[in-house]
Amino acid sequence: MPIAIRDDVVYIMLKKIQDSDRVPGTDPVAFSQADFVGIELATAGFLGHLDYLNQEHYINAEFSGNAYGNQDDVPNVINSKEVDFCIANTYGAPDGPLPHLIEFKRAELTEKGRQMLEDMQKNPPESMKRGTTVPIATKDTPFLEKVKVKGGLSDLYDARDITEVVFRTMRDMMPNQAVDRVANELHKEMESTSEKALQNEISELWEDTNPLVRFISRVRQPLDIKDGTFLFRVKQEASLQRTVDPEIAVKAVFSATKDELSEDRIQEVKGFLPGVIRRLWDEA
Repeated sequence: MPIAIRDDVVYIMLKKIQDSDRVPGTDPVAFSQADFVGIELATAGFLGHLDYLNQEHYINAEFSGNAYGNQDDVPNVINSKEVDFCIANTYGAPDGPLPHLIEFKRAELTEKGRQMLEDMQKNPPESMKRGTTVPIATKDTPFLEKVKVKGGLSDLYDARDITEVVFRTMRDMMPNQAVDRVANELHKEMESTSEKALQNEISELWEDTNPLVRFISRVRQPLDIKDGTFLFRVKQEASLQRTVDPEIAVKAVFSATKDELSEDRIQEVKGFLPGVIRRLWDEA
């Protein structure tokens, strides 16, 4: 059965591939549930959209894997934590739609794809602006709203709590001078709202709203925090819901934060992060 191509899904996929091109060393392109928050998208639909983009030459891809596999080759892509960029060879398949998976090593937009994305950015799909679909977060989206959308969180209070724990863990690895340089670039409201609890500047969240924790951070030496400890602290101290993946939550905070920082600060912060967390920072 043919799959209806949705503008909002095409927009998200093209934008993700474009963004991955700007960060060296992040191939293959990886999608997660957070990329499609608020969009009802089954595995077959996910793969069908990728097939469409490839067949219509909106993307160029280098791939490997068995192009002539059977239905058992199809993983539960959209429900996995994070997956490599995959495409299905649907044409002439005798055992139903989207049975044959090919895993891409690399994906990039063609000129045709870049033009389509540029046109869609000027005039976004209507479903991105209304209804149950969650809008795509951009640089103009308020900070906590970006964290909420990209992290798949239930409300802005969860976004604030998770952000503070991620910031606290990052700050614990950095000397005071570096912390201060980041703080100097985060003087913007977290959210334009009448709710007092959400009216802090981002810099206040970065430095910690708890005076005692802020003081301790200033007087102790930077800590050597490993990947597992970083994610464990976020999961435990932020009281993450069981449905929220810690890596996705961390990437959501990283993405919103990088939108507020200069390239010098982005590179400086990166230097303090351990391996997996550094990768999340690059991908965000």
